[in-house]
Amino acid sequence: MSEGLSAKAIPAGRDRWQSQGLMWVVGALVVWMGMWALRFAYNGFSDAPVASVTGVMVSVAFAIAVWKLRAATIAGALFGGLISLILTFWTILPLGWRQGTGLAPLVALFLLTFVATRSGRRRGVIESEKERRKGRNAAQVLANLSVAALSVSTLGYSLVLRGQACCGAGYYKGWVVPAMGVMCLAALVEATADTVSSEIGQAFGGQPVMVLGWKRVAPGTDGAITLLGTAAGILSGAVVAAVGMWGLRLSLTDAGVALVAGVCGLFFDSVLGATVERRGWLGNDLVNFSSTVFAAGVALGILALVR
Repeated sequence: MSEGLSAKAIPAGRDRWQSQGLMWVVGALVVWMGMWALRFAYNGFSDAPVASVTGVMVSVAFAIAVWKLRAATIAGALFGGLISLILTFWTILPLGWRQGTGLAPLVALFLLTFVATRSGRRRGVIESEKERRKGRNAAQVLANLSVAALSVSTLGYSLVLRGQACCGAGYYKGWVVPAMGVMCLAALVEATADTVSSEIGQAFGGQPVMVLGWKRVAPGTDGAITLLGTAAGILSGAVVAAVGMWGLRLSLTDAGVALVAGVCGLFFDSVLGATVERRGWLGNDLVNFSSTVFAAGVALGILALVR
């Protein structure tokens, strides 16, 4: 989270290969899980044809809308559609066709970040001409959303099994399903809070301070935050947590854990910005990806303590 605008500290070449590496490695995982989601939709067509077709059509419509609104490039919109597909069908698998879906918090994230971004533009915040015209690229989309999608896939399932070869129905419903949902929701909360805090902080927050040391700095300094931007980010994260509680059929406690973990990820993002990003070691895409991983990990850790 860097609530301001400045030149990147990381050399352009290093930033580019880090983003490309993220896109190829994480993007490949997302494509793999997306293919499994399509297979699930195909296999479930005979039992629930309307739900199967609707899930696919909604994901396609989401990708088209993201592209048409210039919220993402074509590649970014395609990955957004795949992530939508994963969040739709991989959460249907444990919850059932009529019980819930992870699509709801994703839509909430998109609406909140879209409004915040457009508010910043109307305020006159300067951004790159490429992003203004085409939106976020594939690496940026993956950096913010891939962890949420992978948390509810077989990768997340393997993680929360705690090394068990198999589990009974009680363990599955009492731990595995909620843990996957909370990890997913925490990552979405963090991504929402980070984007909204940055956009609102840049447009309306005034002079920022460093998250480490609270020293006033110029707008655009990596790791700088504003009170208004941070408050807006936390509030937007709470909205996504509430929507996710309904969409993923989580308890109030589980949604609270996701919100706390997402906020922890928000500040972790600022700490990374003030340290490794400011020194030019990591680019913004890897910082954002690391922050969503951190949020999901914190959520899993807290959930293990409270359950």
